[in-house]
Amino acid sequence: MKADEEAAAVSTRSGPTRIVMADDHEMVLHGVQAMLAHFGDEVEVVGTATDLEQALAVVRDAEPDIVLCDIRLGRDSGLDLCRRVKQTSPGVHVVFLTVYDDEQYAFQALRAEASGYVLKRVDGAELVEHLNRVMAGDVVIDPTLAGRIAMSAARVTAGEFWPGARLGLTQRESEVLALLVASHSNKAIAGKLVVSEDTVKTHIRGLYRKLGVSDRGGAIAVALREGLYQ
Repeated sequence: MKADEEAAAVSTRSGPTRIVMADDHEMVLHGVQAMLAHFGDEVEVVGTATDLEQALAVVRDAEPDIVLCDIRLGRDSGLDLCRRVKQTSPGVHVVFLTVYDDEQYAFQALRAEASGYVLKRVDGAELVEHLNRVMAGDVVIDPTLAGRIAMSAARVTAGEFWPGARLGLTQRESEVLALLVASHSNKAIAGKLVVSEDTVKTHIRGLYRKLGVSDRGGAIAVALREGLYQ
């Protein structure tokens, strides 16, 4: 099926909204599935997955209207899943359901063409309302994050945001990346930022994932190519 035909088929499908869920925690999958079961006339879970490749296979077979996924899928990234789904099935909406109340993750989700970013504290009725709005063409952001996202956007407009924000890096990750560019060791970075080396390693893993690299050289190359630091 061609992309435009697929999009038309999804948009005209009748009956409950068909949902595929992707989360690396089986208990979360079962819990959300049970919660949505109370709204069977509006939504139907037609498949679940615990990692990226399994999710792509389920989406291909089940042909859902919405993929409901977490930001992290074990070793995989929900952001990567979102991009892959939008490439192969552009008519399918992707909504993130996550515990990560970080506006930078929300920005990344929107850049990956997600239709929503909702926190897991949401109850069943609220979640179904969000999904209905997505099916109506809205982009849904959890109210807890909406104000912070607006303030972040205002800072971007005012030129007050930190380097790397447009790539999804948090302010601390940007600080760590700057020190990597300056050839500091993990120990030196920890000393400058007054944190533990383990914390530095966590930030480095995070920025590697967001930049799509696997080592310092790759991170530095991206930083210089994007003009983040001179």
